[in-house]
Amino acid sequence: MRVRRAVIGTASALALVVGGIAAAHVAGASQGRTVREGFGPRRPNVQASCSRSTQPGAAACFALRRTDFAPRTALAPDAAPAGYGPADLRGAYRLPDGGAGVTVAIVDAFDDPTAESDLATYRSQFGLPACTTANGCFRKINQNGQASPLPASNAGWAGEISLDVDMVSAVCPQCHILLVEADSNGIDLYTAINQAVAQGARYVSNSWGGAEFSGQTTIEQQYLNHPGVVITVSSGDDGTGAEFPSSSRFVTAVGGTTLTRAGNSRGWTESAWAGAGSGCSAFDTKPAWQNVTTACTRRASADVAAVADPQTGVAVYQTFGGSGWMVYGGTSASAPIIASVYALAGTPGAADYPAKYPYGAAGNLFDVTSGTNGACGAPMCTAGTGWDGPTGLGTPNGVGAFTSGTPRRPPTPPGPTPPRRRWG
Repeated sequence: MRVRRAVIGTASALALVVGGIAAAHVAGASQGRTVREGFGPRRPNVQASCSRSTQPGAAACFALRRTDFAPRTALAPDAAPAGYGPADLRGAYRLPDGGAGVTVAIVDAFDDPTAESDLATYRSQFGLPACTTANGCFRKINQNGQASPLPASNAGWAGEISLDVDMVSAVCPQCHILLVEADSNGIDLYTAINQAVAQGARYVSNSWGGAEFSGQTTIEQQYLNHPGVVITVSSGDDGTGAEFPSSSRFVTAVGGTTLTRAGNSRGWTESAWAGAGSGCSAFDTKPAWQNVTTACTRRASADVAAVADPQTGVAVYQTFGGSGWMVYGGTSASAPIIASVYALAGTPGAADYPAKYPYGAAGNLFDVTSGTNGACGAPMCTAGTGWDGPTGLGTPNGVGAFTSGTPRRPPTPPGPTPPRRRWG
């Protein structure tokens, strides 16, 4: 398998590691660059929301925005935004109702000053119940757990935040949302994870990451080792090559698919998205629960997947750094989707690392058997029967693969198919 990134850093003491990451205080604004989706062609109609950093431990968000749809602040009566909405996602993955009062935490860098008002527009458009500070459904705090002062605002990360909270709303409309905003895209993001757990969240979504580095096993022990808590992390949008923190053995690494309508009994088909991140960790040991052939001697990603291809992307409403309704993709979409599926499935076992659950219930997943994200073949780059790098064990078929209890059979498919979305 080809090596995509150089290994960075040699410090092993936590103080040195944290010092290096803390120095990486890089603003995540859009660079206006087009994106090569892994092994796929360059996509002139896709723009990364956040810039990359060369600093060890600094993270970029993985949100990818379609640029060939003109943002729309208002829609005609009965019109639907471009991109998949809640009914599409819940139907494609056969998701039940549930999650009332359960908190899903979103961890991102910097502040989105219009996060709550934009969320209200998204939920109103799709007929979802209101989720506001006033009714106790929505909370926004800083990494210290306080409502103020909030971090500096950032347009690039605001797109990520809008995508994340909209995906939680789509998959688990009855869930509460806790948005924890870190002061920077360095070590503060990990501090924000700890804060989310301290606030009582049992489901924490992270749609960001960067290159692996030698100090990551020290970082993960202090910030990611939370038994009884679901921590989902995007596997990345650059194809083959391990990213951290998705390569941590303490998290569920979430890959990505291309999701399209089909005339089969499911009504949908999926293939591995060319940009979906996958790889063998250079530092993390292989967890005992990863009982599949991965061609890696250490931890392999991804574990599971959901829609991520911006060419079959999701509807998002964003006004800070955006101008209304837009279409987004990237594994930034799949991480909060999977965190919300876990929330629908029920409370994790107190001593469990919930990343293990799908490995004991793969029959409750849609196995993705086509598509590739690189030239290294199966199983790391090419999808096939069973585990593969870009999509892991597969995508949700109900919630039976995401619970500590006896796996449930997938529910019967929902009723009529929602209106077809336009892709331009």
